[in-house]
Amino acid sequence: MNRSLFGTDGIRGTANAAPMTAAVALAVGRAAGAEFTRGGHRHRVVIGKDTRLSGYMLEPALTAGFISVGMDVFLLGPLPTPAVAMLTRSMRADLGVVISASHNPFEDNGIKLFGPDGFKLSDEVEARIEQRMRADDADDLAAPAHLGRAQRLDDAVGRYIEFVKGSLSKGLTLDGLKIVVDCAHGAAYRVAPTVLRELGAEVIALGVEPNGFNINKDCGSTSPKAMQDAVRQHKADLGVALDGDADRVTMADETGALLDGDQLMALIASVWLRTGRLRGGAIVATVMSNLGLERYLENLGIGLLRTAVGDRYVVEKMRESGANIGGEQSGHLVLSDYATTGDGLIAALQVLTACVEAKRPASAVARLFKPLPQLLKNIPAEPSALDAKPVQSAVREAEAALGKQGRLLVRPSGTEPLLRVMAEGDDQKVVAAAVERVVSAIAAVGRS
Repeated sequence: MNRSLFGTDGIRGTANAAPMTAAVALAVGRAAGAEFTRGGHRHRVVIGKDTRLSGYMLEPALTAGFISVGMDVFLLGPLPTPAVAMLTRSMRADLGVVISASHNPFEDNGIKLFGPDGFKLSDEVEARIEQRMRADDADDLAAPAHLGRAQRLDDAVGRYIEFVKGSLSKGLTLDGLKIVVDCAHGAAYRVAPTVLRELGAEVIALGVEPNGFNINKDCGSTSPKAMQDAVRQHKADLGVALDGDADRVTMADETGALLDGDQLMALIASVWLRTGRLRGGAIVATVMSNLGLERYLENLGIGLLRTAVGDRYVVEKMRESGANIGGEQSGHLVLSDYATTGDGLIAALQVLTACVEAKRPASAVARLFKPLPQLLKNIPAEPSALDAKPVQSAVREAEAALGKQGRLLVRPSGTEPLLRVMAEGDDQKVVAAAVERVVSAIAAVGRS
């Protein structure tokens, strides 16, 4: 079965336009609820969201869909994606739902689904849900006496705060550290500063005044400059920038220099290797991760297993290989000892732990390899442009120029109407020329 609604991270699009309408949300709730109604127990679903205005439209629509097939709904309010995954498991819910478009601007929104095990659904299950939506079977509807009910879960924030604090090594605190945290006016605006303060840190909090429109706007992990500037201004020990649903993180050392997901994975992997915690003999990363990371890990005797872009594919490979560290260069870090999906706050605490235990600044602890020159350009284009002969020719020429020590990756975005062109290698000029060659070819096809 094929999927048309679900992409690499659920359903996503412009709010109040297909497919992100209340009608579609209602249909998703009804179909997903029917798909996960199994057995005679009272079925339940937990629903969390970020701070976008459109969440007020999508949340009741989803709720109505679930109630119509007999599911009880627990509404969590604004809460990070990993918190919803955690609560799905801990509450023994049949399904978890996140209403969020992650790092996208407020105009967009999305629907992500988690199974009872706290993991994102497989492509096959998403395809079955789409099939149910198309069938619109009246037999899925519950009898009047068996309709579900909805209620707010008032202690959801507190449950997640205690869960995250529990990921820190016993007896360890953040006493004496000054930390800047940018919550992107998103789902972590309450939990992230609270966790850091309760662990002993002095916290400078940014992006904690959501108004429905400002999520990810010039802030957070995709726009970390405000966080970097605040680290320098306040002479902080470290900076943390989360995205709108807090499943990804970018950090900065005490100089304000950025630490991306590759550097953070290198640090955590090296610490866990040394302490005997690393499992599977490898970490999992996507095709976007820098070759410098791969070479660094190879020198430590750690493998690097690559997947397609998308943290769900990282998680699938982790489960298959037994690895307990995985992630993306963009900052989706999955540490399966603690979480079933990317958790920016838990990943940040692992980095802070390494700095505290080493008694050294972040610049000395967390910058373990020199990235190879890497360039990524996005160009508005349809995926069909990749089939054009001039584009295929440009790709072959670029790959030849990069040679065996370089890489070229051309792929459609899973979340936006773009083609992404990435190259890396030892020579920055060769890398830039390779990207420009392919981008120009794609642009020429679009104009023809």
